[in-house]
Amino acid sequence: MSILFSFPGQGAQKPGMLHALPDHPETARTLAETAAVLEGDPLALDSADALQSTVATQLSLLVAGVAMARVLAAHGAVPDMVAGLSIGAYPAAVTAGVIGYADAVRLVERRAQLMEQGYPHGYGMWAISGLDQGQLEGVIARIHGAATPVYLANLNAPRQQVIAGADAALQQAGALALEAGATRAERLAVGVPSHCALLDRQAAAMQAAFEGVTLSRPRAVYLSGSRARALFDPLAIRDDLALNMARQVYWSDTARHAWERGARLALEMPSGAVLTGLTAPVFEDGLTLSCEGNRIDTVLALLTREHQ
Repeated sequence: MSILFSFPGQGAQKPGMLHALPDHPETARTLAETAAVLEGDPLALDSADALQSTVATQLSLLVAGVAMARVLAAHGAVPDMVAGLSIGAYPAAVTAGVIGYADAVRLVERRAQLMEQGYPHGYGMWAISGLDQGQLEGVIARIHGAATPVYLANLNAPRQQVIAGADAALQQAGALALEAGATRAERLAVGVPSHCALLDRQAAAMQAAFEGVTLSRPRAVYLSGSRARALFDPLAIRDDLALNMARQVYWSDTARHAWERGARLALEMPSGAVLTGLTAPVFEDGLTLSCEGNRIDTVLALLTREHQ
């Protein structure tokens, strides 16, 4: 049986998430390497005030994902596949051996700066539940007549999607979605309009940021959340990482691809359990769980059992 490690995206962050990581030498190593690159204490990134920043949020998710994966690896538990949603693709790539951690820290900091500087306020993302893609696209079509368009950003599940754009337009779209039968329409803890054309310029700048960065073929299968398929060529993974901020997310299809490739256990790295909930319907005959809320020995026992 194969094991998938999944890495969440922005919106999954929580105050204290780095302080909650296991007390382990691999956690200490990850924090030390982060501090060396940032020239500051990474534990200052996860306060409630700090996490209002896109930069602190994305760096916290990178640190948490890599640290937890390293802790598990130190106990002999390594994934057969990795997949990340948005910023989660970076810790996924580090875990798969595609990119060095120090390079990932520098790139994620640059990625978040580009996004935050491009849209410092007035933009974001909303989650819409209870409508299928066609219904939500009908709602969005009504907003496109406005001065600021709304974009379909994430296709997380057949009836759970995320839209991106300016706050006023998103509020209008949320109200129209509820009128159309949506069961939920709420703003996510994301201050930038990810996974749409509004970030095309920033994505192009990220391609330039990768110049001189060495990437290797993955040791574990790297699944692209924006292409819903496995990538093996380091150059293809480089473009996937650089451009994913402006590309739609196909999480349900990515989880389905992992299942079709033989994954039967999907383990979500910190923080939260958003991907666990989204992946569970696809892994109905398998097992999904998050590291958060589960003892490390329980997680290790499950991983060992699946690899037997």
